Amino acid sequence: MPRWRSYLIGIILVLLSCHFQQLASAQITHPLEVDALQAVRRALKDTGKNLNSWKKTDPCVSNWTGVICLMDPNDGYLHVQELRLLNMKLSGKLAPSLGLFSHMTILNFMWNNLTGSIPKEIGNLITLKLLLLSGNQISGPIPDELGSLSNVIILNLDSNNISGPLPKTLANMTSAGHFHLNNNSISGQIPPELSALPQLLHFLLDNNNLSGYLPQEFSRMPNLMILQLDNNNFEGTEIPNSYKNMPKLVKLSLRNCRLQGTIPDLSSVPNLLYLDLSSNQLTGSIPTNKLAKNITTIDLSNNMLSGPIPSNFSGFTHLQRLSLENNNLSGSVPSNIWQNVNFRANVTLTLDFQNNSLTNVSGTIDPPSNVTIRLQGNPICTSTNEFNKVQFCGPNIGDDEVSGTSNNTSNPTCLPQSCPASLYMEYVPESPASCFCALPLGVDVRLKSPCISDFPPYMNAFVLEVTSSLGLNRYQLLINSLLWQNGRRLLITLKVFPQYINNTTNEFNKSEVYRIMDRIATFTLSLSDVFGPYELINFTRHGPYADVILEDQKSGMSKGAVIGIVLGSIAGLIAISLLILFIFYKRKSKHKQEVSKKQSTAKIPIKAASVKGFSFTELQKATSGFSESSLVGQGGYGKVYKGILDNSTAVAIKRAQQGSFQGEREFLTEIEILSRVHHRNLVSLVGYCDEEGEQMLVYEFMPNGSVHDLLYDAMILMQQQVNSTCQSGMIYSVIDNGMGPYSSECLTRFMALALKCCENETEHRPSMLEVVRELENLSSMLPESETIQTDSDISASGSSGIPTSSVYSGRNSYVSGDFPEVGSDLVSGVVPTIRPR
Repeated sequence: MPRWRSYLIGIILVLLSCHFQQLASAQITHPLEVDALQAVRRALKDTGKNLNSWKKTDPCVSNWTGVICLMDPNDGYLHVQELRLLNMKLSGKLAPSLGLFSHMTILNFMWNNLTGSIPKEIGNLITLKLLLLSGNQISGPIPDELGSLSNVIILNLDSNNISGPLPKTLANMTSAGHFHLNNNSISGQIPPELSALPQLLHFLLDNNNLSGYLPQEFSRMPNLMILQLDNNNFEGTEIPNSYKNMPKLVKLSLRNCRLQGTIPDLSSVPNLLYLDLSSNQLTGSIPTNKLAKNITTIDLSNNMLSGPIPSNFSGFTHLQRLSLENNNLSGSVPSNIWQNVNFRANVTLTLDFQNNSLTNVSGTIDPPSNVTIRLQGNPICTSTNEFNKVQFCGPNIGDDEVSGTSNNTSNPTCLPQSCPASLYMEYVPESPASCFCALPLGVDVRLKSPCISDFPPYMNAFVLEVTSSLGLNRYQLLINSLLWQNGRRLLITLKVFPQYINNTTNEFNKSEVYRIMDRIATFTLSLSDVFGPYELINFTRHGPYADVILEDQKSGMSKGAVIGIVLGSIAGLIAISLLILFIFYKRKSKHKQEVSKKQSTAKIPIKAASVKGFSFTELQKATSGFSESSLVGQGGYGKVYKGILDNSTAVAIKRAQQGSFQGEREFLTEIEILSRVHHRNLVSLVGYCDEEGEQMLVYEFMPNGSVHDLLYDAMILMQQQVNSTCQSGMIYSVIDNGMGPYSSECLTRFMALALKCCENETEHRPSMLEVVRELENLSSMLPESETIQTDSDISASGSSGIPTSSVYSGRNSYVSGDFPEVGSDLVSGVVPTIRPR
């Protein structure tokens, strides 16, 4: 290789190392996490095509769907802080590489169709706070390694097919406040070790296959508020009497657990709102001590209880349901349960005493209109007592556990056509301005364990709590519908409207939509105990809300700023490269005439055995008519297509666009030159086409990556090699002798310059002006350039040596090496580095 060309390549490599070191100091996603995200994507099946953006260059900078990032000032990289991929129609499996995100705080795959097991590697996410995998088809046991997640606050694994026992290691999750593991197939004994969890608030394991006994140690949990274990098999087990010592318990739900024994006296639990011990095998009488004054629900139905109904059920102003049906209760029905009670507004009370042995009512049976009494199946309904037997002993009207309601948002004073339906506008019913039309954001949430049986009395309180948490006005939130679902969960459909400001706006800006969605999706709504925990089901977004992207608002630098850095760096690199080329121009010009004499002039047709002339029809067929599906990249010269020839050979076809055409002689001359360039790190020219006004070059297809990745990897490798060889004193061992002799001083100064350009800290690296001046000084130290050899000289001399790099820098050239993806970032005329093998 001519000495000046080798030296030029070395200079550009130094500049590239400085350039990419600057890009590394700009905000980009940590390379390890980029690889991890790509592995996560490969393990998923994106049937809804919601992850199409996961093909862009940088996950954080280019806003991959559901990827939310944070900048770490310690290393200068952007790190994945949250994966928010709920309700995206994803199937496939969770990849073990999820354990590589060292800064992740939220992992959310709720309401998809994922299968497989939970990777044990998730236990490596020591910064994780929310693990949200509800609503999938995940199977297998819970890995013991999840016990290492000491910072997790919410563990949502409900509504899956998880089996096996609860690991004892979960007792190490000392920050956990919510264990939501209901609706699975978890079996075995509840580990008593879990009672050591100091922060646990909600323990939901209903609808599983748990067995054994109820740990009495749970009474030691200082903050436990909800214990919900419905529909498990604790056959022969009694309710521990120690449960009366839970100071913060608001809900105890042990429905259909095959429990035996008597009901413990829970009158000492001061905050109890909801008690459900129904559908068990409990015996004995009902405790006579009075429960907490704010209790809303007492369900002791479907047991074998006997004795009278105690009078201590009176005076509960918040009571909504008292269910004692299907027992062996006898005696009178105490009328003081509903008499002289100052009921709250909109409160309804249901007293279900069906199918017992009750014979009469103490006092007169004249309940208020908001009280429903059911006595069917008792002797009182067949006695001669005179009272409205049709009202109290009529047919069972059924359980209203699964019911629905919907609010009417229409306004009779406003014309329906006033709100453009095509824009999804709706009236805001309680707006300060009449007939105000606005575009709502839809939100579906579900109360997983509410401490009430009837919602309307608490509707206003719920709206006020939600709007206060979101920083909205009361009129901006509408409860559109309510639906009680199996398991006594309440699905609520909300509509959130923008604020009315002089009728000048009727929709949220995108940042406000993101803010509202973020507050709800990260479970930061503050709801009172009566509503229990909630779960996000889905967002409904129409119009301009549909394309809201989860932008990185925490990284400290905007996407535009990062792009500016990149473009500025590239522009600087180009300017410096032009300057260096000018420095060598005079040295090169004196050889120009000699070189031109030695170069052969191409004749028509081309005389090159290694390339083939293709017809336009052949290449059109190979690319399916140059379809978009065959397009693999494009640059200033034109587009590059992947083609399959008739002999099944894969090729890359570079098709020039109008405005980039050369003269025919220049085009054929370029082909003849390219046909003589051979190197293991350069793709080979297979052929060409110059029919029908086309100029196309056909190359060997190399499916291995982009020029950007190649240069970046090469920079990192070069930095490591230079450091290693300089420190070991073996720098001369890596110098190509074919480049000619260099003085030790010249070489030492050149390597010192390269190492300075590779410094991690910006202030330690030289400016571009300093680099150019030093290179000029080094150039002046070199002896006069040798005669430049052409390819024909090398061939004539019989030299069989292969240079370590090869460059063709002609107009609109296409040079490729071991690229991860052919044409993914194609730029004509780029001088590549060579990846060592």
